[in-house]
Amino acid sequence: MGGDSDRGEIFDLLSNHRRRYAIHYCKREGEPVTLGDLAEHVAAWELDKEVEEITSAERKRVYTSLQQTHLPTLERAEMIEFDNRTIELTDEASELDVYLDVVPADSIPWGLYYLGLAIVGSVVMAGLWLEVVPTGAVSELGWATLVFALFAISAVVHVVQSRRMRLGEMERQP
Repeated sequence: MGGDSDRGEIFDLLSNHRRRYAIHYCKREGEPVTLGDLAEHVAAWELDKEVEEITSAERKRVYTSLQQTHLPTLERAEMIEFDNRTIELTDEASELDVYLDVVPADSIPWGLYYLGLAIVGSVVMAGLWLEVVPTGAVSELGWATLVFALFAISAVVHVVQSRRMRLGEMERQP
């Protein structure tokens, strides 16, 4: 999978939460899973319950949807092999390193964060050029180092968070 159309197909597949949950669960387990186990976990994640708390009706609803719609869609896209009993990721899906930019309600997206950081850095640099930022206590090089350090630290935190948010890496569903 290398082109834009392949990328678009993957994002289309992952736009549905049940398909995303199915891939996440299979990646997390690392071996073929049964449709029953998959349905229980997907239902639990959807309803924000423990697997043991899922009723048979809740499980059946998800089981049917996965069996009739979502797993055949993933199979046609060659992400899984599905034989009505077990689901196994294909090599292509196993190597798929998808991460989701999941943003908690009390947070801002990384793109917006970097834009704000760039604006702050630009204001500091413009202030230095216009000689309105005090350079007595902190030199120009000190200000530049501070702005660079903020970007570098932010980038490290972003990379670490992105790796944790990869599909199949998180304990909970994406």
